[in-house]
Amino acid sequence: MDHRAEAWYDRRTSDWRDWPLAELLENKQRSGTRISVVIPARNEERTVASVVGPLFQALVSDAPLVDELVVIDSDSTDATASAAAEAGAVVHRARDIAPALGAYPGKGEALWKSLLVTHGDVLVFVDADLTQWGPHFVTGLLGPLLADSSVQLVKGFYARVRTEADGSVSTEGGRVTELVARPVLSMWWPHLAGVVQPLAGEWAARRELMESLSIPVGYGVELATLIDTASRHGLSALAQVDLGSRAHRHQANHDLAVMAAELLAAAERRRGGPHGPAPELVLEQFDREDGQVRRRSRPVPTAERPPASAIRTAGRPQLACAAE
Repeated sequence: MDHRAEAWYDRRTSDWRDWPLAELLENKQRSGTRISVVIPARNEERTVASVVGPLFQALVSDAPLVDELVVIDSDSTDATASAAAEAGAVVHRARDIAPALGAYPGKGEALWKSLLVTHGDVLVFVDADLTQWGPHFVTGLLGPLLADSSVQLVKGFYARVRTEADGSVSTEGGRVTELVARPVLSMWWPHLAGVVQPLAGEWAARRELMESLSIPVGYGVELATLIDTASRHGLSALAQVDLGSRAHRHQANHDLAVMAAELLAAAERRRGGPHGPAPELVLEQFDREDGQVRRRSRPVPTAERPPASAIRTAGRPQLACAAE
């Protein structure tokens, strides 16, 4: 491992148990920090309530740690929005947030739009499809940010539990991480090789940081945020926390290939690739059906939203109301 990555790992890696709730509440009160938890969701009717509900109970109702619990509904066609609202979240439809700015499908778009409807000084991002997790995901991620003002971005990591086709359980989840993100970082940003799970969907950041960054509209958001934060603020601005184990819904390989292409596009841009509007990218894929090979051409989202601070400077657009 790069000596810088190794030194950072030893200094900036902690365990969620290192950050007890009482200490977090004390640090929050002392600093006057407002905290927003943001859950991007698309067609997660089955799991979103089981993510929102425990967080609301533990960190809003039982203990006043989280000031806002927000779900950004990204073009769901099921009952994701109503399930999240019934469980205690404030729900916004991504397309209805600042509609004058247009809309893209994608996770990064949902996170970027969340900056326009939340008010926390610190934002914690949690995926909506979790099936094995706990509220300690949020408390663990908040620990370094509330304890050290120099920390800008905190990444979670965990054993990724995956159920195989034969019913066996493995912890070898994170295929795109191992096959794309980790090699990319090791080759081009070796000082970040100590980040255990650069694509972890559970992470936290200061609002000032998030509003200063260009945000890819798709799955490139986590990698781009990591690289840009280190580039602008140095390794000391990063921290990571072991959150234990995590299980969630897994995607098919062809869908993961599109995700991989998004990551490569975001990385290339940060290596000095094309500036201005992102070039169009199409991924060619092949299926065998009824003995015939069929080609599929799939567009890869490569657009990036400008820093949200620029939107505020230009005059904050009128925002739609939260979804019912």
